[in-house]
Amino acid sequence: MQHEVIILGAGPAGLSTALWCADLGIAAVVFERRAEVGGQLLWVNNPVHNHLGVRAANGRELRDLFVAHASAFRLDIRTASLIGSVELANKSVALENGEVHRARFIVIAMGLRRRQLGIPGEHEFEGRGVFASATADLESFRGKRVCIVGGGDGAVENALMLAAVGAHVTIVHRRSTLSARRQFLERLRREGARIQLITEAEPRRIYGNEVVAGLEIERHGKRDAVETDAVLIRIGFEPNSELFRAALDTDARGYIRVNRELETSIGDVFAVGDISNPLAPTVSSAVGDGATAAKVIASRIRA
Repeated sequence: MQHEVIILGAGPAGLSTALWCADLGIAAVVFERRAEVGGQLLWVNNPVHNHLGVRAANGRELRDLFVAHASAFRLDIRTASLIGSVELANKSVALENGEVHRARFIVIAMGLRRRQLGIPGEHEFEGRGVFASATADLESFRGKRVCIVGGGDGAVENALMLAAVGAHVTIVHRRSTLSARRQFLERLRREGARIQLITEAEPRRIYGNEVVAGLEIERHGKRDAVETDAVLIRIGFEPNSELFRAALDTDARGYIRVNRELETSIGDVFAVGDISNPLAPTVSSAVGDGATAAKVIASRIRA
């Protein structure tokens, strides 16, 4: 099947690329592996107030606004499309259902995923005491012991919200200082009596029976146990770029390198949004990337 543009991923960057392609008269198809579009927005449970011109109660509400806008353009978005392989040099995408799609341009917009600890018990207790976020159902943690692994914005913000509803919170961080932004650290200092901080500690094992009972940590060469009812893992994100690392130039963390036109190390292959933007992984930058890539593609089609 032949297209002008293949877009991989239907988060904000992919949707923006598709919308701008439609507006510019470019035939594009979007492949999304999940059953619904939205990318990381589907896991943002707190209010979104810093995307210019829009306020939303959470990421899903913002996603719904994007979809309502995009629906007027009749975009060709194919959800539940699992990619089997990609040959970037000849602009070919093979789906697991056997379909092979080709295009003149490919836009990679596959975003990020949450990093994992890679320790025993992490997967075994998922949903039974191991969580990626507490913001979706804060009240369920009231009165419970919660151990948060991480030291960035997500870790500290979750800690503050949990403490506000009466949870007993412990932050475990591998470094001596937290990396969260100043506004969160200032709030943590003001409300620190309700939040315990354990620094220079490495998680080694999550344990329990039917549900989580504790987190084993190593600190200064000694092992210790932190009794807890829940473990929240907030240690950042990593790019979904495994399919492309052998073919494209990436940095040490796997983020795809692009030039000012968002073109990768292979001509007419672009990477937009969080997968190529480790410095500013935001909705606003992702939407802008999509517009830029589509405009560049339009200029090349018309050249």
